[in-house]
Amino acid sequence: MRKTSLTLAIMACTALTAPAFADGHLMIVEEPLELTIHMHWPRAQGYDENYPVEQAAREMTGIHLIDATAGRNSTNSREAMNLLLAQGDLPDIVGGHLIQQPVNEYGPQGAFLPLNELVAEHAPNIQAFWDAHPELQAAITAYDGNYYYIPYLPDGEFGRAWFVRQDWLDALGLQQPQNVNELYDVLVAFRDRDPNGNGMKDEIPYFARQWEEVARLLTLWDARSSGSDTYHDFYVNSDGQVAHPYAVDSYREGLANIAQWYAEGLIDPEIFTRGSSARDYLLSENLGGVTHDWFASTAGYNAALAESVPGFDFIPFLPPESAGGVRMAEHRRIPIKPDGWAISFANENPIETIRYFDFWFTEEGRNMANFGVEGVHFDVIDGEPIYRSEILNSDRAVNSQMYEIGAQIQRGYWQDYRYEWQWTSEAARAGIELYSQHDLLVPQFLGVSFNEEEQAIYDRYWPSIRTYMLERQQAWVLGSGDVTADWDDYVSTLADMGLDQVLEVMNSAYARQGS
Repeated sequence: MRKTSLTLAIMACTALTAPAFADGHLMIVEEPLELTIHMHWPRAQGYDENYPVEQAAREMTGIHLIDATAGRNSTNSREAMNLLLAQGDLPDIVGGHLIQQPVNEYGPQGAFLPLNELVAEHAPNIQAFWDAHPELQAAITAYDGNYYYIPYLPDGEFGRAWFVRQDWLDALGLQQPQNVNELYDVLVAFRDRDPNGNGMKDEIPYFARQWEEVARLLTLWDARSSGSDTYHDFYVNSDGQVAHPYAVDSYREGLANIAQWYAEGLIDPEIFTRGSSARDYLLSENLGGVTHDWFASTAGYNAALAESVPGFDFIPFLPPESAGGVRMAEHRRIPIKPDGWAISFANENPIETIRYFDFWFTEEGRNMANFGVEGVHFDVIDGEPIYRSEILNSDRAVNSQMYEIGAQIQRGYWQDYRYEWQWTSEAARAGIELYSQHDLLVPQFLGVSFNEEEQAIYDRYWPSIRTYMLERQQAWVLGSGDVTADWDDYVSTLADMGLDQVLEVMNSAYARQGS
């Protein structure tokens, strides 16, 4: 381990003289201590030692993180992790995106330290969180009964919502759709009755910036598209068994209806190719009618387009009742992610490191992880962390600003939904409150931890099965083949590819996790 002076770090941010930094009650070491870190995640391939949050945490704790990220030339976090493990020379801390699987696989083999006793003895704030949420600790526990990483823990309940152009409904004299049949009628009206008033049949009734949201329509026919906030994930069925939504009979009916809607021009013909700019383009051009997307960012278009699209009113509405009469918000904020950080076997200071992890679960550390540096990016007013006006009134998204200063990154921390609520528009807040008044949420699948044999079976079969499922799904939606006619062959192919073996290990791991 290297030790260094903190003088330059302290001088780098003149605002770090607030009382919270002065009393030293969060100091972990008497002499500054450097710990190396691998931190690879989609928005940053490496850990920036100049993050204002890093500099502030350094002053408060005495711990200074030094970037040692592998795979900086790749945006694929799995590839970066594989490269790191292949090198064998692990840094003190291994963190970032999708670390749960490799950490739980190689932790029992000695690559990472078990954290159960370290947390119980030296991390009271993390332990208090586990005591209050034992099901989440169980969800990250490896097959040997230990857990090996501190996860990123999202906060909040609802994520995505159904949005509709209320101004288009008003122009056509229509009401918000309350069920799948009424939604169909609204989409037909948007296609045929020129709600944007330009005299052309150019409206896109249903669109999405992630093509996977086509599969979300499955819920309208009592099927599922995922069991978590990860697209195409497994789910737990009504019998308490892990299943995959694309291998059950309800999927066949649901996808047949989606394919029919696509053939009728109710779904964006470029849904699979338009990409992430779809929302920007179709809304700013006054072409898009209905979507399923995040509350806060989608509602923000009302202000952004107020001048360029007169009367623009894009608001959340309740999930339409399915063919079976069920309103479902399948997408919700999952309470635990496979992201976070772990302590490697090479770490010579595990107690100091776990105390550092614990710092991010203190009030001061949690505020910093969510809001940035107190007195610079936010202030505590009447006990509430409140962003400064220059953050909220910037022309740049608040979350983007946070990423750049080292807040809201994929370290092991407990997110605080108040960070997002502050920049959530009134329309989105009203939608969230509307959703909260109804029983819409469904139980989530939090994943499983495989043993070595189970992992080998999963890795052998699942990637090719998943690829085949998605290829057939897209082909059926586009009209290449017919899901009803092709169903028996599809199910047979899944069996030949090893789906039964995958489900067997999924369920054995799931049963062990719940025991």
